[in-house]
Amino acid sequence: MAKGNEKLNALELLKQDHAKVKQSFKEFEKMDHEDEATMQEMVRAVCAELKAHTTIEEEIFYPAVRAAIEDEDLMNEAQVEHASAKDLIAQLEGMQPDDPLYSATFTVLGEYVLHHVKEEESEMFPQVRKAKLDLEELGAKIMARKQQILESMPA
Repeated sequence: MAKGNEKLNALELLKQDHAKVKQSFKEFEKMDHEDEATMQEMVRAVCAELKAHTTIEEEIFYPAVRAAIEDEDLMNEAQVEHASAKDLIAQLEGMQPDDPLYSATFTVLGEYVLHHVKEEESEMFPQVRKAKLDLEELGAKIMARKQQILESMPA
């Protein structure tokens, strides 16, 4: 996290979120799937993180990026990827860990998210860096909104 008066860059904040969920998906692969309580807690935490992340991207980051870069296809694809991830999250939220499709659904969610992260970081972020966007201002908006979202989520 930022210290003192260090500015919060939107791309760095999003990359921190990406790294956190990528690590969680790796941990899930190694996890004992017989331990349903631990597995369910991991899934719940990752889904909450992803819901907050997709919300800040859709409300703050994507509209600014859409206005700043000329790559409608990339932005539309990101929107569809978010919709697919949200569908899988909704399915997981309606399942129990003893459901035979529970682990598979979370694994597929991970594959979608990893693909999405790779595209954002390798295709979208370089275009954003070249655009005339105030990444520090966007970062501050993202941090404030994410905090608001996380505080509103049930514990």
